[in-house]
Amino acid sequence: MKDLSRVNNPYNDGKVISQCSIFGMMDTSGKRHSGERTITAIANMHERGNGLGGGFAVYGCYPERAEDYALHIMYETRASRQETEAYLKKFFQVRHAEEVPTFPTEAIKNPPDIYRYFVQPSRDEIHEIISDDDLVARRVFRINTSLDGAYVFSSGKDMGVFKGVGFPEEIAQFFGLKDYHGYIWTAHGRFPTNTRGWWGGAHPFSLLDWTVVHNGEISSYGANRRFLEMYGYVCTMHTDTEVVAYAVDLLARKHKMPIETVMDIFSPPVWEQIDRMETEKRRYYETLRNVYAPLLLNGPFAIIVAHHGEMVAHTDRIRLRPMVAGIRGDIVYASSEESAIRLVSEKLDRVWIPVGGHPVIARLKGTTGHEIVEGGKLLRSAEELEVR
Repeated sequence: MKDLSRVNNPYNDGKVISQCSIFGMMDTSGKRHSGERTITAIANMHERGNGLGGGFAVYGCYPERAEDYALHIMYETRASRQETEAYLKKFFQVRHAEEVPTFPTEAIKNPPDIYRYFVQPSRDEIHEIISDDDLVARRVFRINTSLDGAYVFSSGKDMGVFKGVGFPEEIAQFFGLKDYHGYIWTAHGRFPTNTRGWWGGAHPFSLLDWTVVHNGEISSYGANRRFLEMYGYVCTMHTDTEVVAYAVDLLARKHKMPIETVMDIFSPPVWEQIDRMETEKRRYYETLRNVYAPLLLNGPFAIIVAHHGEMVAHTDRIRLRPMVAGIRGDIVYASSEESAIRLVSEKLDRVWIPVGGHPVIARLKGTTGHEIVEGGKLLRSAEELEVR
């Protein structure tokens, strides 16, 4: 861990107060882009950070092994790696394993050993009907809770999370992310609000191919965590944002809800507003608030949620954290600041501040639903959008 007294911390506090920066870009045509634009954009918000954490998620980065689960694992000791690799050989078919390439970066001190494994789950000892995704998630939790010094921080197919202690541009240099390519990129600067600085606790948070970057504070963490634990999720990263990644996995993947409904669960209208709604809409929100009340997210937040084929930018209903969205051709942007978007795309077909509690959703062309939606309303083609 970095010495907190030497990182933007004149008061020598154990908790360094600053803001967060988040950024996301998605090419809805599926075209893959290098990490250069995302790195430039998040670095432009350097002053929002404090050097205690940065990270990136990229989708489409492993096309040659697109059908394998890519496990990114950080190790504190050689013994923890040996124990974990023995576990992987027992419960997975390991197609390929290697140390994640890293590059000397002056600001990055004492990083953990970081390896990646391209695997398929083994079913030799499974006697129940369970999906491959559930098998992988179960074994990820097993490693993170039972194997000392080993942390799985990325576990999806054809995607990867790269994160650590440092400013995001330093993390990008450390992992050489300019040489990676993907059709969705998300990024985060700073560190979890109320937790110590360590490599596993940086954003993005991930399970399977779901990733979350977050600016704000989830004060409902305790209630959220207890609800998720009833469904087998185990919170091991010691930060409030982790529950958002698991909640999305539960609701969207396991309960098969559309992402619009997931966001309505996270930030529903208050009861007074619900009571004034027409019957069908009122029943919808009453059901969500009664059944999934423990997954309501209290506190200020702006999040970017991504998985294959979809990127979602969402804030709390009173917008206590900033979010700006932009469109240029096939590319949809979301950011804490408009300046970061303008830096990588000076001309935009549209740029706007989304309504609080109304998600902006970008989807791959040809998939179910419209390509770009805000609060259930279709945002049409670039030719029909006002250019600013």
